[in-house]
Amino acid sequence: MARRQSSVTEWAQRVSSLRRHHGFSQMELGRRLRCSAMTVSRWERGMLEPSAESYIQLGNLSGDPDCWYFWGRAGLQSSDLMRVLPDTQSQRVRTTAFPNLDIVVAGTGNKRHIPKSGRLIAVPLLKVHAGTHGEPGDKAPDLNQIHAVDVMGAPSEWCPNPAYTVCLRVKGESMGPLIHDGAIVAVDSSQTERSELDGKIVVVSHEEKGLTISRFHRYRGVEVLEPENREYESTTLGAGRDWRIIGRVLWWIAKAP
Repeated sequence: MARRQSSVTEWAQRVSSLRRHHGFSQMELGRRLRCSAMTVSRWERGMLEPSAESYIQLGNLSGDPDCWYFWGRAGLQSSDLMRVLPDTQSQRVRTTAFPNLDIVVAGTGNKRHIPKSGRLIAVPLLKVHAGTHGEPGDKAPDLNQIHAVDVMGAPSEWCPNPAYTVCLRVKGESMGPLIHDGAIVAVDSSQTERSELDGKIVVVSHEEKGLTISRFHRYRGVEVLEPENREYESTTLGAGRDWRIIGRVLWWIAKAP
């Protein structure tokens, strides 16, 4: 029995340990990672190695310090995860769990400890664009089928549901001056209940128009997608299933002009 256990690869043992630590069944872990229980079983037996996207999500679930192992298996380094770390105090910080790792933020140069609740989340940046009003977006009805091309590091408080959060790029200017062409937005695909999204910015999918980013409003039962730039026309959502809400936009970033 001991010999059989030692034959299992380290990544397989780590996946199994993570699942047992959280008390998840293979089905529950698969649900959180958008894969089947059979896939999780094959991971734990060392028959199939998780994809880079799955490793990123496993790292998000595991927390300190195991997250670095999973993110490393995805090909990420600490520098990849520190690309986005806004800080209202504008200071240099150091994590308690990793005393040899500096997270550098522009500012005073002072140091402080980050509580565990302030850990970073690695969010996949997908190879897909959401168009604004007047710009067609990429056709991607299921974001889980899109490959990640990079990763963004974000504070955990920005990502309440990390297992369901991805980043994508924006194409077009109708969401300006709030969100400009080329911006990167984070989308939480667990937030799709229309009754709770009135006034929120969302990404929606249409079979012909592809992905669209817009502000969602409900007026006495009528659902409307409204651009921030009033020079562009709003879109009324019909009673059919032509439009489907992919998720709520949590935050966005863009390069300075």
